Amino acid sequence: MSLTGKRALVTGASGALGAAIAQRLARDGATVLLHANSRPESVEQLAATIAAAGGKSECVVFDLRSDEAARAACERMLKDGPVQIIVNNAGVHDDAVLPGMQPEQWHKVIDVSLNGFFRVTQPLLLPMLRTRWGRILNISSVASLTGNRGQVNYAAAKGALNSATKSLSLEVAARGVTVNAIAPGIIASPMADGVFDTAMINQLVPAKRAGTPEEVAALAGFLASDDAAYITGQIISINGGMI
Repeated sequence: MSLTGKRALVTGASGALGAAIAQRLARDGATVLLHANSRPESVEQLAATIAAAGGKSECVVFDLRSDEAARAACERMLKDGPVQIIVNNAGVHDDAVLPGMQPEQWHKVIDVSLNGFFRVTQPLLLPMLRTRWGRILNISSVASLTGNRGQVNYAAAKGALNSATKSLSLEVAARGVTVNAIAPGIIASPMADGVFDTAMINQLVPAKRAGTPEEVAALAGFLASDDAAYITGQIISINGGMI
């Protein structure tokens, strides 16, 4: 499943899941553009890890909540050629039950997950289409499929991302570009480890364990490959049997 010669953008590469996906794509031969905003040192360390393993990467630091910053960053990325793989992984949680949710909590979560998808995918899309090969992977969540108390904002953002996935897949399929969403369940990470203890995982997950970032990355690597050229418009959940 070689991605040699392809350039891949992974937003939110400073987190555990984004880092694992970036490492997988680099291992498969892609030159990976590692996006971060608040933690640039994390993607610098990730770039060093990828280089030590023989891979290629570059760091791109910008605020996904800014139209201007995202547009300028995309223009810089395109100077070196089209980006043929986009992994829209960046997202934030700011949980509260709806009656107590502040407007900023709603807007921030929607802005990063949903508007962030638009801010990078739209300017990078035409150059990708001209190559007649591309992969767009949107990292969703099982919450978009089942709902989750205290996460109306997050579920709404990821649910909209699912719908955007299906619609965009129809627009670009004839040009050799696939668009899919991955909806992870409970995945081991510093953030998840602080929320889900072993007893809760045993109750919620039939597989009786959390997934790993590497398992999600393996699915992303497959969907980015030529082997998945006939898979598009799908929401694929990786969740240990939760649904």
